Amino acid sequence: MPLGTLDGTPPPFFRQGPSALSKLIFFSVLALFLMVADARFHVAQPLRVGLAAVLYPVQWLAMRPVQWIRGGGQYFESLSAAQASEAAAHRKLATQSQRANQVEQLMLENSRLRGLLQLRERVAMPSLAAQVLYDAADPYTHKVIIDKGLLDGVGAGSSVMDEIGVLGQVTRVYPMVSEVTLVTDRDQAIPVLNTRTGARGLAFGDPTSRSGALELRFMAANADVQAGDLLTTSGVDGVYPPGLPVARVEKIERRVDTAFARISCSPLALVSGVGHVMVLKPVAAQIAPRPAAETPAGPVKKGARK
Repeated sequence: MPLGTLDGTPPPFFRQGPSALSKLIFFSVLALFLMVADARFHVAQPLRVGLAAVLYPVQWLAMRPVQWIRGGGQYFESLSAAQASEAAAHRKLATQSQRANQVEQLMLENSRLRGLLQLRERVAMPSLAAQVLYDAADPYTHKVIIDKGLLDGVGAGSSVMDEIGVLGQVTRVYPMVSEVTLVTDRDQAIPVLNTRTGARGLAFGDPTSRSGALELRFMAANADVQAGDLLTTSGVDGVYPPGLPVARVEKIERRVDTAFARISCSPLALVSGVGHVMVLKPVAAQIAPRPAAETPAGPVKKGARK
């Protein structure tokens, strides 16, 4: 048989379908489409919730050795360290007791002033204790995972704090765990109030600081801000209740070439090693809904009987 009459195409058994380049382009476009759709329309949120519920037992088992090691280290803690911790706790308790006496006096005066001005008493904030399980896997964000979720009544937007100050805000909720974005995250903003001057501002996470700091932005270069000023929540955002400690001003840079000052602040909460936190419901969830407007009565017709 002449060689020119032979069929050079591979048999059907060895056909590979589309080329590797076509597959790469198709899956790249599909991945880009899914990322945009998830960012805009949250199409993958049900899948995340389902995977979190399925993987929770695996996470629980993976955390057992870590908790056993921590428990063993605390059990074998030296006597001198325990005595030092006890002495520090007694000093802190005495300081808090002194402050509690001052707070009681201030609360009494505040209640009398509110009674004179006929102002409504501040709404009590329900809270829920939670434990920090681990830090989020993303190295470019400042987030932690707590052991309370939808089944415990935690909702997105709830404020989170430790025994010192505001720690962050719940940004994503799963059935049994929740994700908390810390105040030092670059995408997190919190309205604050300078307790010395009463001026309001916005504190953002400082992305240029590796130690976890805050930046008080949009303050005029000649604003009355000093190092050591205490910043608390202003309560104007409807998320954080007013008066919670947030940060303290550390450094102020006033430049001639810009209209705003660069103000660096250090958070009061232990953002890098907190173990137990308190979850507060947003202020907006505690406000009663606006009553429905009453419909005005129609005009009385002439000649109608009274």
